[in-house]
Amino acid sequence: MGMQDKIGAVLSQGVQRGDVPGVVALVANREGVIYEGAFGERALGSGTAMTTDTVGWIASMTKAITSVAALQCVERGLLKLDEPAKNVCPQLGQVGVLTGFDANGQPTTRPPKRDITLRQLLTHSAGFSYEIWNTDMQKVQAAQGIPSVTECKNKALTLPLLFDPGEAWEYGINIDWAGKMIEAASGQTLGQYLKDNILGPLGMNSTAFRISDDMRQRLASPHLRGPDGQLAVFPFEIPQEPEFEMGGGGLYGTAGDYLRFLRMVLNGGQLGGERIITPEGAASLGVNHMGDCRVYNLKAAIPLTNDAEFFPGVPKSWSLAFQINHEAAPTGRPAGGMMWAGLANSYYWIDPTNGLAGVYLTQIFPFADHKSLPLYLDFEKAVYDAR
Repeated sequence: MGMQDKIGAVLSQGVQRGDVPGVVALVANREGVIYEGAFGERALGSGTAMTTDTVGWIASMTKAITSVAALQCVERGLLKLDEPAKNVCPQLGQVGVLTGFDANGQPTTRPPKRDITLRQLLTHSAGFSYEIWNTDMQKVQAAQGIPSVTECKNKALTLPLLFDPGEAWEYGINIDWAGKMIEAASGQTLGQYLKDNILGPLGMNSTAFRISDDMRQRLASPHLRGPDGQLAVFPFEIPQEPEFEMGGGGLYGTAGDYLRFLRMVLNGGQLGGERIITPEGAASLGVNHMGDCRVYNLKAAIPLTNDAEFFPGVPKSWSLAFQINHEAAPTGRPAGGMMWAGLANSYYWIDPTNGLAGVYLTQIFPFADHKSLPLYLDFEKAVYDAR
């Protein structure tokens, strides 16, 4: 069986088993797309087929795009990786480290030992977190009326730190702050900056914070797997008139668009003659930038996610944009791969050793779904088996 048949069999069987309502998956090498397939439906029971140009909420896959934009700003002299971020966003100078809660349930904080930097934000080592994996942040939100970041309100970013900047890895609102820094440095909204400097040049014309009429005609529905294991359509959409555009997770897009972004990274920071970052900048995206800190299992604190960790037992760190696996993964991906994911069970990886990149797009909650994540891993394994 060739690659097309091998991967197609894995994905179509996943849809037939009911693991996912629909899925789009693409693979490329440095030269171009080598596999593309779409299976199942955009919405369960709709009869509308998933297609390779189907649009979905790519959620935290937004992070790498925002992170590359921040690196681009560094290369252009607009931002600095290791200067205090409060020089650009003064609010970051007001953030305290959470020490507990007083008798009235209000959070108590102390000043951090050092200033937050852009490098720490990009590596998720600044101390910020997400309430979906942290019950203390839920308490802070409840006490202070702070909304979830997916509401795209500025108040959502007024969370305290869990620890002093640079001392550990914690997944959180870091990249939303990096987006704010890009806006401050460029004088543009994040969406306009991305369109002018990354999405437009790379031909990612179906990727945006605002869902255009054309994109909406191809939009897949989110689904929620209930306690009984059954999937149902779940109405969820990122605010289309946001107070701020969420650099950590606000983008909608297609798998094909995202693959162009990944190929730009594989090709040393350029694609089709459009240079996005320098070759040195692109190389830095495949290297650990957080020292001895390591990525660990995220413990679910709300039902929209399961506990989440890729390749338990494999040490992982963070570059300026991606998680890096320090040892080979069981799928066949070698050490030094780059990857991450989106909350609605979209996943991707870049393998610079073999010159491969892949994207898998479904629209299911909870994150790290017990059926969709294994199907993604089977897809990745099928790519390596078929080579």
